[in-house]
Amino acid sequence: MRLASVYLATNQPVPVLLLPSGNYVTLDDLQLSTFAWSKSWRTAVAHLEIVKNTLEEYVNAGSEGTPPPKTGLKFAPPITDPRAFRDFYAFEAHVKTARARRGLEMLPAWYEIPVFYFSNAASLLGDGASVYAPFGSQELDYELELCAIISRGGRDIPAEHAWEHIAGFTVLNDWSARDLQRKEMSVGLGPAKGKDFATSLGPCILTLDEVQDHIHDGRISLEMQARVNGRRLSHGNARTMHYSWPQLIAQASRDADLFPGDLIGSGTVGTGCILELGPENTGGWLKPGDQVELEIEHLGVLRNTIVPRPD
Repeated sequence: MRLASVYLATNQPVPVLLLPSGNYVTLDDLQLSTFAWSKSWRTAVAHLEIVKNTLEEYVNAGSEGTPPPKTGLKFAPPITDPRAFRDFYAFEAHVKTARARRGLEMLPAWYEIPVFYFSNAASLLGDGASVYAPFGSQELDYELELCAIISRGGRDIPAEHAWEHIAGFTVLNDWSARDLQRKEMSVGLGPAKGKDFATSLGPCILTLDEVQDHIHDGRISLEMQARVNGRRLSHGNARTMHYSWPQLIAQASRDADLFPGDLIGSGTVGTGCILELGPENTGGWLKPGDQVELEIEHLGVLRNTIVPRPD
């Protein structure tokens, strides 16, 4: 199934299922409106088996869903209100290259545990949204990532049971203001205002069962690429993660509760940002007018346009 949140008649995002025909079905169409969780995917992802079975009954009864408007669907982030967003640092190629460009050697501790930082769960943007560099920044960058969505919550989740807690995956762009980030992290803490301003997510969540045959050794083999103004700059594969998804889930839940709808970012795939590639090789940092497209095999394309910062 493909799960999305879209703007229909109101300014409030509506959780929908996207059908192969291009039509969509709301949870209300499936007569799930009596459940409080039908108003958001944050909690509905804990009941995907119910949703899937009801959708099958709906389609088998001959229902075809609702055609999208002529202008197309306007997407919000598929999860609009997660309790938490943890972003890991799981691709060795990205870590090594990014550190080398800053004149730093690889840290031995990175190979001992998967590390993450908490990002701003209230600054999520959807497919098609405009993005601007935060105040004082001249070095706006994209980051090509895969994002898992938690279905069943849990605490101290064993790695061997981690897949039972993942609803599916979506495309994630962890926008970065490199000049702000560089100065902040020199103090010895994680990224703050260099990451605090925007994270794009979407356009939809592809449920875990749809990518089951791509899972090998705890990793997912999916091609990933990033384009700026139609020019491909980044290309990698999600299978090159050093740490596996079960390891990330186990670490995230160690002595902490995960909740349905929580977001778990993979970190940037190798070559997946301008920092790694070098602005001198990409046409510079992102600027107003640039269109950034992140694409992950089977998951779709996440598009955003850079605009000037409003006064």
